[in-house]
Amino acid sequence: MAWSFPIGVVRGTVLRVHVTFLLFLLWIGGAHYAQGGWDAALEGIVFIVLLFACVLLHEFGHVAAASRYGVRTPDITLLPIGGVARLESIPEQPAQELVIALAGPAVNVAIAAALYLIVGFPAAGIEVQNAGVGMLERLAAVNLFLALFNLIPAFPMDGGRVLRALLAYRMGYARGTQAAATVGQAVAFGLGLLGLFGNPILLFIALFVYLGAASEAHAVQMRAVSRGMLVADAMITRFETLDPTAHVADAADCLIRTTQREFPVVDGGGTLRGVLTRDDMIRALRDTGPETPVIDVMRREIPLVGERQCLEDALSLLRDGTLPAIGVVNAAGRLVGVVTPENIGEMMMIQTARPNPSTDGPWRRGTTP
Repeated sequence: MAWSFPIGVVRGTVLRVHVTFLLFLLWIGGAHYAQGGWDAALEGIVFIVLLFACVLLHEFGHVAAASRYGVRTPDITLLPIGGVARLESIPEQPAQELVIALAGPAVNVAIAAALYLIVGFPAAGIEVQNAGVGMLERLAAVNLFLALFNLIPAFPMDGGRVLRALLAYRMGYARGTQAAATVGQAVAFGLGLLGLFGNPILLFIALFVYLGAASEAHAVQMRAVSRGMLVADAMITRFETLDPTAHVADAADCLIRTTQREFPVVDGGGTLRGVLTRDDMIRALRDTGPETPVIDVMRREIPLVGERQCLEDALSLLRDGTLPAIGVVNAAGRLVGVVTPENIGEMMMIQTARPNPSTDGPWRRGTTP
């Protein structure tokens, strides 16, 4: 995920923190400092750090359940709104996603129960913002809230995945996803209406839920139309390339006479050395001038896939949105094509416009766990 950086690795899963999370900590510290000085600021930050430790354990609940079915989790990213565990693949059976989705809230319930055993169960509800309540009591109450909040039947919360798994038993994976996404967007609309009556945080959550539902539906649709296709079926084969000795001025000439936004930098042996994007080109023209070598400003970490590989392999690389393109090579290792997010989007529009597109996805109707 863009604007995030790694802080460690746990059993092959990279832990990442988004920059906005650090800004959120600063905001919490500043708000508490304004109310009670440095002691209050420190207590507020410690509480948020402990809370997000619980969020991290929630995500590792998903990781542990996914690993049981052979699904890897490349990374977990901490955001101000919670954590995001990125699964490498979709579980093949609805029952498997059901277990994976419920594992996270189950961890929060277990944490809350353990904390209540330590501090005692409250006779009534706890006000989390009440400074007179102990930190462990507040942490237990928040874990219960997290478990319930994540079970809201809307993507990207766990409840949306639970709903999809249940619907997929009868409707199939793609139709179940679409129905669950529709429910999630309806929930977002309701939260937005409530937010208009004096709770701006609900507006933020509503936007997050709406975009999450739309994103999940789009991703599933993309995977469905690409199932059974090879990279060669979707790659761009007519494109301008740049020599490693070229300058940004040469790239600008290519930009004007073509519709390309990404230019592969290829040496004489046909090996991809990197990709120069339009944005990087414009930035270099402004900052360092037209005589800047393209090799100094190109993106070097560009993955390669074989032209006979499954298209889903290329889509998994493009999923996080940080790559401008993927290089496609033949058996000899020479560049024969590129795959970009834009041309994948165009391919998806064409596939879904056909009379009988394949949209069953991995959970076809009638599949039994």
